[in-house]
Amino acid sequence: MALRAYPVGMDIVLVVSSIAILFVVIALAEPLAERLRLPYSVVLAVVGSALGALSVAVSATLGDTLSPEVQALLALPIRSSVFLYIFLPTLIFQVALGLDLRRMLDDWVPILVMAVLAVIVATVFVGGALAPFTAMPLLACLLLGAIVSTTDPSAVVSIFRSLSTPQRLARIVEGESLLNDAAAIALFGFFLTFVMAGVPNPTLRDAFIGLPTIILSGIFTGWVMARLALWLMGRLAVWPLAQLSLSVAVPYATYVVADHVLHASGVVAVVVAGMTLNWLGPGRLAPATWTYLREVWDLLAHWAGALIFVMASLLIPRLLGDARLTDLFLILVVVAGATAARVVVLWGVLPLLSHFGLSPQVERPYRITMLWGGLRGAVTLALALAVTENWRVPADVRREVGILATGFTLFTLFVQGATLRKVIRRLGLARLAPMDLALSRQVVAVALQNVREEVAAVVKGHNLTRDIVRSEAKAFAQRLDQAVELADIMAEIRDKDRIPLGLVALSGRERDLVLEAFRDQELGPAEAEVMLANVDRLIEGTRAAGRAGYNRAARRAIGYGRRHRMAVALHNRLRLSRPLASLTASRFEMLLNQRLILAELHAYLDGKIRRIHGRRVAELLHKMLTARQEANEQALEGLRLQYPGYAEELERRFIRRLQLRLEEREYDTLLNDGLIGRELHTALRQSLSDLRRRLKERPKLDLMVQKSEMLRQLPALAGLDAAQLRVMQRGIATVYAQPGEVLIRKGDAARHVFFIASGAVEAAMAGQVQRLGRGEIFGQLGVLTRRPRRAQVTAITHCTLLRLDETRFLDLLNRNETLRQAVEESTRRRGMMEQGPPAPPPAA
Repeated sequence: MALRAYPVGMDIVLVVSSIAILFVVIALAEPLAERLRLPYSVVLAVVGSALGALSVAVSATLGDTLSPEVQALLALPIRSSVFLYIFLPTLIFQVALGLDLRRMLDDWVPILVMAVLAVIVATVFVGGALAPFTAMPLLACLLLGAIVSTTDPSAVVSIFRSLSTPQRLARIVEGESLLNDAAAIALFGFFLTFVMAGVPNPTLRDAFIGLPTIILSGIFTGWVMARLALWLMGRLAVWPLAQLSLSVAVPYATYVVADHVLHASGVVAVVVAGMTLNWLGPGRLAPATWTYLREVWDLLAHWAGALIFVMASLLIPRLLGDARLTDLFLILVVVAGATAARVVVLWGVLPLLSHFGLSPQVERPYRITMLWGGLRGAVTLALALAVTENWRVPADVRREVGILATGFTLFTLFVQGATLRKVIRRLGLARLAPMDLALSRQVVAVALQNVREEVAAVVKGHNLTRDIVRSEAKAFAQRLDQAVELADIMAEIRDKDRIPLGLVALSGRERDLVLEAFRDQELGPAEAEVMLANVDRLIEGTRAAGRAGYNRAARRAIGYGRRHRMAVALHNRLRLSRPLASLTASRFEMLLNQRLILAELHAYLDGKIRRIHGRRVAELLHKMLTARQEANEQALEGLRLQYPGYAEELERRFIRRLQLRLEEREYDTLLNDGLIGRELHTALRQSLSDLRRRLKERPKLDLMVQKSEMLRQLPALAGLDAAQLRVMQRGIATVYAQPGEVLIRKGDAARHVFFIASGAVEAAMAGQVQRLGRGEIFGQLGVLTRRPRRAQVTAITHCTLLRLDETRFLDLLNRNETLRQAVEESTRRRGMMEQGPPAPPPAA
C-alpha cells in the first residue's frame, strides 16, 4: 500500500531549512576560526552579521517580488525573549554545572568581589563618561553601562585555558564571568524601571531593599528547584535517560518560576540551581549517569552558545540601521569608559586582594590579556534588543542604547578579538619558558627511546622484509639522535628545578589513579571530588612554592578543614551529630583509598620520573611520598582509635569492593582471550553489579554506638557493669577538640571531668607542663577540691574527649573502685607536678 503524501506548509520548510543552515554555519565556523587563528565567537559574529546584512539588502531590493513566507523569514522575527528564555538559561546552567565548586570555596572572596564590583564599576564609569555627551538622562546612561558591563564567559575562559594559566587564576576568572552575568542582568532590570515611561520611579527603598530581595528570592528559588529535581531523579534511579531529561527541564522551569511566578531574578535562580545540582548531584546519581549528563550538557551549551551568537549577530544590521556619524564618537566614549573601569579593577582591585592574600598574584602580562580579552557578546546584544523592543522606553533612548551597545560589542569582537593573538605573542605568553622547553625536549628523547624498544620487540614477531626494517630503523635512529642532541644541549636543569617538575608529574599520576578508583566504583563521587581537589592543591602549591608548597598542600589534605570544624561545633554545642558522622565516614573512605594510591605512585616514580629527572630527584621524591604515607597511616590509626567498630566495618567493605573490582577484571580478560562468550560475560557482570549495589550504601556512623565502644575501652571505666555503662552513656558527652583549642582555663569554675578517648592534651600548672594521652583523666582536681581551676589544659592534637559533669562523676566515683584508683593515681601525679621537681641533694 502506497504511503499517502500530505502537503507541508512552506513556512515550516523555510524554518527547518533555516535551522539546518545555522547548524551548518556552526559546524564550519570552528575549523574556519582555527585556520584564520581568530576566536570562535568572532567568526560567528562575522558570519551572522554578513547574513543579516544580506537579508536586509535582499528585502530592500526584491521585497515586493518575494513570497510572503520568504519576506517573513528575511524580516528576522527574532525577539529578545528567544535569547533570555531559550538560550541564556542553557548557557549559564551548563557553566554552573561545570564549575569546580569545592575549589572555588577557597577563592569565594575574590570571585564575588570581582564579579559584583567589576559590574558596578563598569556601570558607573560608562554611565558617567557618557552623560556629558548625550541627551539621554543619567539613568539611561547607567542602564547602558549595565548592559555593556558583562563579559562573554566563553571567550574569557578559553583565553586563559589556552595560555596554561595557573588553575586558581583560571577559576577566579571563570567564576567572575559566570556571576557577573547574573549581577549585570539584575542591575539591568533595576535601571530599566527608571527609564520606562508611565512607571513610577523606584525609591531608595527599592534600591536597598527591593533589589536585594529580588536576588535573595532568586537564590532561594534556585536552591528549592534543584533539590526538588534531585529528589525526583532519585526516584528515577533505574531510568538514566529519564534523569537526563529531567535535568534539561530544570533551568527552564527555574527561570520561569523565578521570573514570572515569584518576580525574582531568573538568572540568579538558574545559576544557583546549576551550582546546587553540581554540588549534590555526584553523590545522588550513579557515576556513569553523572558523566553522561555532563557530556550532554556540554553539547547543549555549545549549540546554545553558537546559536545565540549567530542569531544575535543577524540583528546587528537592524540595530545599526539608523546610525549617524555622531554615534561613532559616543561609541568611542563607551569604549573609553569600559576600558577605564577594567583598568581600575585589574590594576586597583586585584593587587589589593593579592596584598591581603585573598587572590593569587596576577602578573602584568596576564592583566593586559584580561583587559584586551574582555570581549562582549550575545548577552549584551540580547539586553540591548530587549530595550529596543520595550515600547515604554522613550524612542530616543531605545535608538541610542541599541546603537551604542551594538557598536561597543562590534569593537570588542572585531578590534580586540581579531588582534588578541598578536597581543598574546607580543607579551610572550605563547612561548614556553626555558625550563619547560628543556624538559619537553628531554621528555621527547625518553619517549622516542621507549618507542624504539617497543617497535623492535613488535617487529621481531612479524615476518617483515629485512631491508625495510633496517631502513625504517635507520630513519628512526636519526630522529632519535636529533632528539637526544637537543636534550643534551638543554640538559642543564638544576635538581632544585627538577623537583617541582617531578612533583607536578607525580600529582598528575595521582589524579589519574583517583579517577580510575572512581570509575571502578571503589570511591564514591563526593569523596572522589574532594580527593581531586586535594590533587589540584598539590599541583598549584608546587607551582607556586615548589617542594614547600607541595608539603603544605599534602598536610592540608590530611588535616581537618572548615567543614569539619563547623560539624564539630554543631555536635559540641547543638548536639547535631549527622554532619560530623557523614564527614568522618567520608574521611575513612578517602584515607583507605589514599593508602593504595600512594603505594602505586612509588612504581610510577621508578618507571617514568627516574628516567626523565634522574636518580637523585627520584630518591628525594620517594622520601616525600613515604612521609605522606606515614601521615596517612597516622590519620587512619587515629580514626581507628576513635571509632574501633566502625573502622572494622569500613575496612571489610573496602576489601569486598576491591575483590569485586579484581574479579570483574578477570572476567574481562577471559572475554578478551576468547575463553568465555559475551552472553556469559554479561551474566557474570550482572551478578557483580548486584553484589556491588549491596556495598554501595556506606554503613552509617552512629556516634552514640561509638561512644559506648569508647567507654568500654577506657581503662578508668573498665570495672563498670552494663547498667552503669548505660547510665554513663546517657550522662557523658562526646567533645571533639582541634589542636590549640583551650579546654580548661585557669580560674574557671570546675564543673566537668574529661576522659581522653583519643589524641593528646597539654596541662600547664605551677610552671610545669605535662602531656596526657589516650585513656587519661583531667579536670578532676577542681571537682574534688571544689576550687577554681589551677591549670590550663590545651589540645595539642585532634582529640576526642568524653565529658562528665561533676554530679555524675562524684556519684560514679563512690560506686566504682577502678575509677577511684585511676583518679587517685592521676591526682597523685598532678600533685607531684604542682610541687615541682625534687630538690637536689646538698653538696658534699
